Amino acid sequence: MTTGVRRRMGVDERRQQLIGVALELFSRRSPDEVSIDEIASAAGISRPLVYHYFPGKISLYEAALQRASDDLASRFVEPPEGPLGARLLRVMRRFFDFVDDHGPGFAALMRGGPAVGSSTTNALVDGVRQAAYLQMLSHLKIEDPPARLELVIRSWISLVESTALIWLDGRRIPRAELEVQLVHDFAALAAVSAAYDQEMAEVLRQGLKDEPGEGPFSDLVVRLVALASPPAV
Repeated sequence: MTTGVRRRMGVDERRQQLIGVALELFSRRSPDEVSIDEIASAAGISRPLVYHYFPGKISLYEAALQRASDDLASRFVEPPEGPLGARLLRVMRRFFDFVDDHGPGFAALMRGGPAVGSSTTNALVDGVRQAAYLQMLSHLKIEDPPARLELVIRSWISLVESTALIWLDGRRIPRAELEVQLVHDFAALAAVSAAYDQEMAEVLRQGLKDEPGEGPFSDLVVRLVALASPPAV
């Protein structure tokens, strides 16, 4: 009979393992409900050894959030090719993949979890929002955005966050519908702003010029026209 030998991990490898274990546990339950003992048990090490690599639960929590925030920010990365509506829809699908897989962890990331008030945690959340904002500028091929465009994009990012958090509480609306709706929401916010500002009108025209007839933005126009049409007698 062969006896298995536990391989000794290096410092960085062990830290990465603990971060992965913590993130997995935080993805299933609120970080407030996960103890250091549980993390140690899941990692197959003792509680004191966890403290050897991390001074406390908050530092481990923040390291897990760093990995999660990097992952979340990467969901907004999309090659700036093809129709804008289709690109944004792919972004929303990847975003909701993350939300679906890391429900409690996503909520903790956006709401602060046990590290409420921590400048590190707040910086991570702001970093995700800024990464999303810069990616949206990349999608629109704009380097120096006018003030109204910045307002539209940042307002939309906040809407995406709040929509995902509300959706997690019961998931009462089909996820696929929300993904399309959020893409429509961006177009609607941009259109309202364009109605007040010529510069925004040009941004909108450029963004929509390559939209196909079956794209999500065209679908929105069809739905609005149908809504505005008088009912058949």
